[in-house]
Amino acid sequence: MLANNDELFQLIQKYNVPGPRYTSYPTAIQFSEDFDPGDIELRLMKSRSTGQPLSLYIHIPFCFSLCWYCGCTKIVTRDQSRGDLYLNYLDKESALVVKDLKKAPSLKQIHFGGGTPTFLTPDQLRRLGWIIQKHFDIHPEVEFSVEIDPRKCTEEHIAALSEIGVNRASLGVQDTNSEVQEAIHRIQPFEQTKHVARLLGDYGIFDINCDLIYGLPRQTTDTFRQTIADVSSLNPDRLAVYSYAHMPGIMPAQKLLNEAEFPSPEEKLSMLTMAVNLLPEHGYRYIGMDHFAREDDELCKALDEGTLHRNFQGYSTNAELDMVALGMSGISMGESLYVQNAKNIGNYYDILDSGRLPVQKVLELNDEDKVRRDIIMRIMCRGEIDYDDLAKKMGIDFRSEFSRELNSIDSLEADGLLIKSQKGFKVTKMGRLFLRNIAMVFDAYQTNKTGRQVYSKTV
Repeated sequence: MLANNDELFQLIQKYNVPGPRYTSYPTAIQFSEDFDPGDIELRLMKSRSTGQPLSLYIHIPFCFSLCWYCGCTKIVTRDQSRGDLYLNYLDKESALVVKDLKKAPSLKQIHFGGGTPTFLTPDQLRRLGWIIQKHFDIHPEVEFSVEIDPRKCTEEHIAALSEIGVNRASLGVQDTNSEVQEAIHRIQPFEQTKHVARLLGDYGIFDINCDLIYGLPRQTTDTFRQTIADVSSLNPDRLAVYSYAHMPGIMPAQKLLNEAEFPSPEEKLSMLTMAVNLLPEHGYRYIGMDHFAREDDELCKALDEGTLHRNFQGYSTNAELDMVALGMSGISMGESLYVQNAKNIGNYYDILDSGRLPVQKVLELNDEDKVRRDIIMRIMCRGEIDYDDLAKKMGIDFRSEFSRELNSIDSLEADGLLIKSQKGFKVTKMGRLFLRNIAMVFDAYQTNKTGRQVYSKTV
């Protein structure tokens, strides 16, 4: 159980500041448009010619309608023929990715995100599967996941997903209460979600994640408790319970929400503590931040084995895999280089038409970036730091190199967020709610001089 709400509320008031989610380190705001395209393509080709398996992310940007809370990179349209043109360019981009490689890369993870991947018609999904098989080898133990909007997913969609090898689905739910759904412009009766979950099982897709959001307009602790009960009845393997981040200056659609209907900070805190305390009763283990999983799920196994990982889809397994991202706005991640595709679809098409990879921004990691990335990912994914282990791995005197940071975590220990020892420190159960704050201590870029909030609040 967490501390009482009064104590926790005081901690949240203290630590609830803008901060990165650390789906990468350094974060995307450090990316630069100043790079040599030819050099970047050579480096990407070299990194992908090692023969090591890869993780593939494909961004499908289209949505039929606008959800007012959403901050994803998306294009709202009802014209599904736009999917055909987009697939043409995904095919073209895939060909460039594997160009000059002696052997097609093997994919151990595949993920379709969006937008709404099920915006594509069943035949378009089959064609996307064919594009992947045309350019890549599929690992026999591939984890193949797709994000699904239950409002726009038919049995024919699920049959097509099963045919191309999908074995994990993430259902966008957010909240099952009709009044909350009306407030966020996303009408999705729970029977609809239930029907899609049942169909997934019928077609052999048994591994299911559900996404929820707390802090939305018209939500109360009681309505959100019912949402958790509803979703738990589907018996998903994983749950992501996100804190709503209200940033209308960056996400203009959020201006459509009625701010007078938002729950109070105290009510939002009550939803969080209720979820963290209640979900273990439904059989879910708290992984950290906003992720929960059943004990036999791969995320729990990765947590126990120290192989849990974070990337732009959140917590994941297979930490050793480089990620290749296709589609507009996609971010590819390697050991020393991150690259982001053009975020505007017209630019994405134009660059591909010129015969180049559609890279718009890059980040080259220096040695310090790599050291700090390892520290931050250990905090986010393992919840503990072993000084001697890090010193041995990095070839540095860790206590000396990071003496300032280690001194500054004393206040975190005083607040019960971690426990220090001679050998290192370990995050407490309470501290798992504040992982971002703990990681920020070791972030060399936390000096935002723009005066503009570029990150969501940490809790």
